[in-house]
Amino acid sequence: MHSFSFLHNILYLGLIGVVFSMFFWFRDIISEASFLGNHTLAVQKGLHLGFILFIVSEALFFMAIFWAFFHSALTPTVELGAQWPPIGIEPINPFELPLLNTVLLLSSGATVTYSHHSLIKGDRRGTLYGLIATIILAIAFTGFQGIEYSVSSFTISDGVFGTCFFFGTGFHGLHVIIGTIFLLVALWRMYAYHLTDNHHLGFEAGILYWHFVDIIWLFLYVSIYYWGS
Repeated sequence: MHSFSFLHNILYLGLIGVVFSMFFWFRDIISEASFLGNHTLAVQKGLHLGFILFIVSEALFFMAIFWAFFHSALTPTVELGAQWPPIGIEPINPFELPLLNTVLLLSSGATVTYSHHSLIKGDRRGTLYGLIATIILAIAFTGFQGIEYSVSSFTISDGVFGTCFFFGTGFHGLHVIIGTIFLLVALWRMYAYHLTDNHHLGFEAGILYWHFVDIIWLFLYVSIYYWGS
């Protein structure tokens, strides 16, 4: 970020280190859950509670972004032209790509719920089809988000509007990518017969995370895309 020579190599090394740590950590957890029988009811309860607390911390993170946005939007300063959106900013039309992305993301919430209910009923085919449909919708959402960024008339450097917009939607996009990886792992575990109708804690965590991503997007769409424009 500060243009030091070759410093980006440290970023790559750090990223590789994090990915390797996560890979081996997740491998051990899958072994403990699927083959060693370490995930007793008490352990599952603790994992459930831990993941719910993680979701709460994520919700508070996004609340800080919304707070910054509304703080600036409800009382725009003289430097912003005392109006919102600020002078010189042409906001994205909420009824074009953002509306399509809303439909895609809400549809993915329905398909992942269908997949979950199919697993509970013992319908392996329905579980796999529902998961595959969810992942396809998630990838489409990410692609359209990238297109939206590429055609946007403003950047993250364009004042508080650009900062709040790209910080909020960008971090949401990052969460979508993480959630997609989460569901891809669940899909692989379904193919490997790791998940059963009464023991699929990792899949349930992925579903909970995905519904959280859905809800955050609704708040983003209504507040930043629709009201904020």
